[in-house]
Amino acid sequence: MFKYFIKRVLTLIPILLVVAFLVFWLMSMTGDPARTKAGDFATEEQIEIMREQMGLNDPITVRFGRWISDVVLRGDFGEGLYGDDCWEEFALRIPHTVKLAFASILLTVVIAIPVGIITAVKQNTWIDTVLSSVAMLGISMPTFWLGLLLIVFFAVQLRILPSGGDDGTFAALLMPMFCSAINNAALVTRMTRSSMVDQIRADYLRTARAKGVSERKTILKHALKNALIPIITIVGSQFSILLGGTTVIETVFSWPGVGMHTVTCIRSNDFMSATCNIVMVSILTAVILLAVDMLYAFVDPRIKARYKRG
Repeated sequence: MFKYFIKRVLTLIPILLVVAFLVFWLMSMTGDPARTKAGDFATEEQIEIMREQMGLNDPITVRFGRWISDVVLRGDFGEGLYGDDCWEEFALRIPHTVKLAFASILLTVVIAIPVGIITAVKQNTWIDTVLSSVAMLGISMPTFWLGLLLIVFFAVQLRILPSGGDDGTFAALLMPMFCSAINNAALVTRMTRSSMVDQIRADYLRTARAKGVSERKTILKHALKNALIPIITIVGSQFSILLGGTTVIETVFSWPGVGMHTVTCIRSNDFMSATCNIVMVSILTAVILLAVDMLYAFVDPRIKARYKRG
């Protein structure tokens, strides 16, 4: 198991290096930071001097090698367009994103898994039809539209919740948390239902019922445990997306997270800060997916045995 973990970590290193280079290259093509920093009234000569000072005239491979060596050896992600430290800006915003991501994924699990189990157990009944239709509506509903509706109703009309920002209160978290969770809950509900339906039809559950095991224990202890692999996969994937910064939700609710900061950096040609944010999010995503992969072994002993054989 430990050898498999080390092998996966070593495999991630070249993947992250390739991702970092692609992000660095693409961000460098989004605009001219020297022209933005020099200002609208700068001459071409002044812009060229600024470009030389910022090292933008060097080949992309040289610039990337210089940047990645500073990151690996000193933990220095460079400076933003106006002299702010890229890592400090990221560290300032990631707690807001993590808080929103944890709250959203917790609400997602609390809503989706019970509803998915109920729709599977009550398959082809009116309960299944109603709950499945609600889940489909949640998947189809645009996030920005739902966010605007929540702001208009709770912040403008009722005036019981703040319209945006993060002041550290639970009230400020409620609307972005719900807006983020509703779409994810719909996806997890559908996945839970699909996995549970496959398990409910399995022969081993018929055997358990024939031995006198209660229906509640049969569903929750046996069927749900064997259906957890795809559920864990979708929950882990959604959580990694949330940690990446749900840009739409953070923008609608003025949430000071990584997603909104990255969009702001791209718009202002601050590609060093944007690169830092995207690379760090890629690392967090890789770590979460690795953790999900290792979690499989604790859910399914067959996978653990395969890890050991590997």
